[in-house]
Amino acid sequence: MSGMIKAMVMSAGVGSRLDPLTKAVPKPLVPIANKPVMDILFEKLQTIGINDVICNTYYLADQIINRYKNNNLGINFNYIKEDTLSGTAGGVKKCQFFFDKENPFLVLSADGLSNADLQKGIDIHKKSNAIATIGIKKIPLEEVSHFGVVVTDDKGYITEFQEKPSVEEAKSTFINTGIYIFNYEIFDYIPENTFYDFAKNVFPKLLEKHAINTFPVEEYWSDIGTIEQYKQSTQDVFDGKCSFAHESVVETKNGAYISATENLDKSVQFIGHSTIGKNVTIGSNSVIENSIIWDNVTIGDNIHISNSVIASNCRITVDLYSQIIGAGESVAPENIKICT
Repeated sequence: MSGMIKAMVMSAGVGSRLDPLTKAVPKPLVPIANKPVMDILFEKLQTIGINDVICNTYYLADQIINRYKNNNLGINFNYIKEDTLSGTAGGVKKCQFFFDKENPFLVLSADGLSNADLQKGIDIHKKSNAIATIGIKKIPLEEVSHFGVVVTDDKGYITEFQEKPSVEEAKSTFINTGIYIFNYEIFDYIPENTFYDFAKNVFPKLLEKHAINTFPVEEYWSDIGTIEQYKQSTQDVFDGKCSFAHESVVETKNGAYISATENLDKSVQFIGHSTIGKNVTIGSNSVIENSIIWDNVTIGDNIHISNSVIASNCRITVDLYSQIIGAGESVAPENIKICT
């Protein structure tokens, strides 16, 4: 195996568990510390010399295509548009034309936020005789029921998968991170024009051949698939658990914030940890507490925003506590449109 590794980012999902944030924005463009999660992925790939990337798109596809078709991230961006969703493996199959027969390739999920050592995973895969290598992460036993659990032998090859097992039934505390390295041979296991899933359809066949290796993800990993995970991932940036380039952290008397808007009103009080997008206006004597505010949001005077997420192009003139506001909403005493 020689030559340049290529990558695919699975980008077709609707992101319904992030509703209402994903009503107007596809999940790959949801921002962490004001940076779309796909930007973070592309920057990560660039650092290990992967420049050729393809995405399968479906939901709000044009937003993804328009953002990256002429990007300054050093990525040669390619894409397909799916008319109907075709499953995780089915989506990869549609991108078969992009990959080289002699080289393995990397497949990542667009909602994965990680500092995983992808190069280590590629190196481990190349040294194995596996058709597939999966990044696995050790988690606390009490969390296994939320994830796909992976059981391995003493050489790191997978012997069994358990889908969201109970604590009592779990045979391992390692989970599938959705980071995959495949040989081109993987396409022999995925039929064309068929809804096909890796976990349900492809991996069981590979298990029979003892053909799935693993590499440990010892670094930070999270997915932003739910509102709570999204909020936690943002907190993880402030806690130093997850690292990527973003605007400076501004320390305050009662916390810290990251802002893409300069010259915020000096009377605004920041409590806990918050992120502020571009072109945001916050009125005088307002309080922002542990909240995520996207671009082009206007907040009135004397408003308290606490533990909330406000998507782009909103106007807020009432206090908000633990609310999730979709894009373009006007939240005022006479016109409350709150989505939770």
